[in-house]
Amino acid sequence: MKKVQGVRDLLKYFQSVDYPMTEEHINDCIAKRTIPHSRSYADTIFFDLKHIDWWITEQKKLEDKT
Repeated sequence: MKKVQGVRDLLKYFQSVDYPMTEEHINDCIAKRTIPHSRSYADTIFFDLKHIDWWITEQKKLEDKT
């Protein structure tokens, strides 16, 4: 299971898979709990890339419906 730590690393991952997002949009998704993530006791945010890949696929499906 591969994970990235923090929003900036997630932004880099999104760029690498050609799914552009802004830091503000990611933070909004975190606040609304619409993007899969976890927090450590020190409030560090982690993203499991397997879950993020699934989430991207779901977001693309939603975009195709509109």
